[in-house]
Amino acid sequence: MTAREIALAAAKALDDKKGQEIKVLETGELTTLADYFVICSATSTTQIKALADECERVLKLAGEAPHHIEGHRGGTWVLLDFSSVVIHIFNDEARKFYDLERLWSDARPVDISGILHEN
Repeated sequence: MTAREIALAAAKALDDKKGQEIKVLETGELTTLADYFVICSATSTTQIKALADECERVLKLAGEAPHHIEGHRGGTWVLLDFSSVVIHIFNDEARKFYDLERLWSDARPVDISGILHEN
């Protein structure tokens, strides 16, 4: 899979599990950390775990295993590092605290409206 395909598959998996405010940012021209960041909010620690598990499951089925996982699945955030794509799952408070959209405001947002369910 390309980095873009991984990012879009992650966004769809997050949406399928009712993740909120899902954003995909193209960061490859700005940093060597990753080509894409996928950012998502969850309503509870249980949902954070479910979202992380679903991303990991979907991407493993596609042949992509995480390089590294940070945070704790029972906490306020989880980071799944797939090398070219980093997935950030936060509760609302942690998302506001880390404010990745502001930190990476130069990143190009990817239009994911075609893969998300209608609200």
